[in-house]
Amino acid sequence: MQAIINQVPEGSFAEEIGLKKGDIVLSMNGHPVHDIIDYMYYSRDDVINLKIRRGTRSRTFNVRKKDGDPFGFELKPFRTKTCRNKCVFCFVDQLPKGMRKTLYLKDDDYRMSFLFGNYITLSNLNSKEKKRILEQKLSPLYVSIHSTNNDIRRKMIGNPKAPDILKELLDFTSQKIRIHGQIVVCPGLNDGDELANTIKDLQKFYPYIASIAVVPVGVTKYNKSTVKQVTKDDALKVIDIVKSFRRRLKRRHGDPLVYLADEFYLKAGLTLPPLKEYGDLPQLENGVGPVPLFLQEAKRVKIPKKVKPKTVALFTGASFMPFLQDFAKKLKLIEGLTLDLFKVENTFFGPGVTVSGLLTGKDIVKTILGKTKAECLLVPSVALRNGSDVFLDNVTLKDMTESLGIEVKVIDPTPEGLIRGITDGCRRKD
Repeated sequence: MQAIINQVPEGSFAEEIGLKKGDIVLSMNGHPVHDIIDYMYYSRDDVINLKIRRGTRSRTFNVRKKDGDPFGFELKPFRTKTCRNKCVFCFVDQLPKGMRKTLYLKDDDYRMSFLFGNYITLSNLNSKEKKRILEQKLSPLYVSIHSTNNDIRRKMIGNPKAPDILKELLDFTSQKIRIHGQIVVCPGLNDGDELANTIKDLQKFYPYIASIAVVPVGVTKYNKSTVKQVTKDDALKVIDIVKSFRRRLKRRHGDPLVYLADEFYLKAGLTLPPLKEYGDLPQLENGVGPVPLFLQEAKRVKIPKKVKPKTVALFTGASFMPFLQDFAKKLKLIEGLTLDLFKVENTFFGPGVTVSGLLTGKDIVKTILGKTKAECLLVPSVALRNGSDVFLDNVTLKDMTESLGIEVKVIDPTPEGLIRGITDGCRRKD
């Protein structure tokens, strides 16, 4: 594993001292550097003895950074450690063949957890990696727990040799490594009493178990396992269990600790809690709180009274459609604006998948084609793969523009982003 400099920005401190693209960072103050985490950890000092290799020769730089500024160079991404588990609910295993190779990557890499909030199982760590986490205080980590009953957990992650999860959590939390936990609820496996017992076990690690997200299993039409979709009755039962724990934990700690994914309330047909019930939104990217956040922001955002005449098209998945429709009522009061709103059914993954982030370009085009005279279609960024211009099925924004014959603009999936798209992103063709 080598830490290779991938980019040295012009005018950066790294360029000033003579570093170049392709240099291999060997050590900082005598500590070996293997990846971006080592670089971040050992570059905190103001005075650094930096050793690099350029070609066949090594060079040493004795560096005194200006006002603690970072070097400014970028390293090549490290190779991600892949997952060896065979989770019964794995979404990657529920993908059809023929999609982009990157979509089939299963990672179980503690570095990705620390850097980007990816969930890991702690079942693929070796002793050297555990030691590094503790020494460098790589915290917080995001951990897929699912159950504290090891027999059930091993069955769920398809790994009969997975270590005792409570022992693993104790090893880390006793050294003040903070953990954001995840429980993917699979009906008949880890719900009911098992869910209650898991939360009961995890609450003992508070505050180093910093949050617990309870989310429903996602099931596509390509699923070949016996895992079942969460029903309305399942959702109601899960909500009752979690609400009971939240009340007790809030009285005890002032922190409810356990958070439900928005999808449980949507499946149950219940009103979502107000945003204040979600604390500082510790698991927003896990589907915990995005709808209440949107609703709160929608109350505060400034809506223009008038725009230059234009027709704008919007779309969303089935689960968010009622909330976007409510907000659209306000938008339709804008003088000069005609708004065409579309609910896209997910025929690619199946009707059980209702979120906007898993819509495909073909389903979007199929829904909208020939049904709008809009000058512009606004695409929420969550529908694209990691900030790219590509949908999950390899359809690009350019493909969509050509298919629909209208301009396509990417927006932030927020009320402000939507309004900015209407006012600045979509311009009428004269």
